[in-house]
Amino acid sequence: MTSTVLKRRALRIEQHPTIPLYVFTLAAEEVHQVADVARISRDEAGKLIGYQRPEKKQHVRQILDYLDGEEVLFPNGLILALPSSVRFKSSPGPGSSDGLCTSGTLEIPVPDSLDAPRPAWIVDGQQRSLALARTRNTRLAVTIAGFVAEDLETQRDQFLRVNTVSPLPTNLVTELLPEVGTALPTKLSARKLPSVLVEALNHDKDSPFRGLVRRPSTTSEQKADAVVTDNSLTTAIQESLNSPAGVFFPHKNLSNGTVDTATIRQILVIYWSAVRDIFPTAWGLPPTRSRLMHGVGIRSMGRLMDRVMMAIDPASPLAVEQARAELALIAPHCRWTQGRWPDLNLPWNELQNNPRHISTLSNYLLRIYVQEKAKAA
Repeated sequence: MTSTVLKRRALRIEQHPTIPLYVFTLAAEEVHQVADVARISRDEAGKLIGYQRPEKKQHVRQILDYLDGEEVLFPNGLILALPSSVRFKSSPGPGSSDGLCTSGTLEIPVPDSLDAPRPAWIVDGQQRSLALARTRNTRLAVTIAGFVAEDLETQRDQFLRVNTVSPLPTNLVTELLPEVGTALPTKLSARKLPSVLVEALNHDKDSPFRGLVRRPSTTSEQKADAVVTDNSLTTAIQESLNSPAGVFFPHKNLSNGTVDTATIRQILVIYWSAVRDIFPTAWGLPPTRSRLMHGVGIRSMGRLMDRVMMAIDPASPLAVEQARAELALIAPHCRWTQGRWPDLNLPWNELQNNPRHISTLSNYLLRIYVQEKAKAA
């Protein structure tokens, strides 16, 4: 039972022979008056109903934080399955259609009670729709693509098609982050500074990683020398920044949100220059020939950096020499390019870039460092 009809200017897209498709806008506060979420579940007889995933509260919170900001640009709209009761009236005159779409007015029946079933279902954008329902920008215009289909089969078909596209590669997202000046979701924001530092390490003249980091923008001519994947180095820096035991952690001011990036960069250059100098025959080789340049080596040596560099003043002119002396303690116990790792009972090239091997090698390097440090004291 409805008492009102919502009218919106719309385009009817001439696409499917039997399923009408419309593009129009709704105000944020109107989305949940018109559409509901069909969550996946089973009825008492065990029959599958709905198709949507549960709410992801953190994701919705991140979207809501953006929607409540100033000058919101929100082009990624929603896809709705509309009821057959919607009506489209073409605009008068021959100019209303260009052969691909027709302009007009879409009329959507709206229930007269908040408890009554809503006429449409959200096929794509349920997390966005939940944030839109809670935003202070209640009149924000939201782009809607709606197709008329009341049968679940068509709705599920479209739901699966729009949700099974390949996600963006992580390293592509990471490389793009420094170029984005607007506020980012927490997860992406945490990788922005590490990505900036990796970019600097790959280009600065005094960096031991100059030209060695492989990013999505690396050209085919550069790939032969770019032997370190940016994700491994980015993650190593991110770990040190976020762990209270990390050497970079004291250079973050959590009270005002500032970071001493100059000192962090200096520590990176000092430590990894010392690594290059102590392991010259393993440095700069492809990961297939040197596990030092492999993800497992970068991540494990990154964790050792937290321990080694805590006691070294990066402003000291002797800093690189001191770091070399510390790393020399573990050098006789490393098998980056040949042999078997003592204690680990693994050939040098069987270590892989997975959590178990990263933890195993990190633990080994830290244990050896502590033991040799105690002997030298």
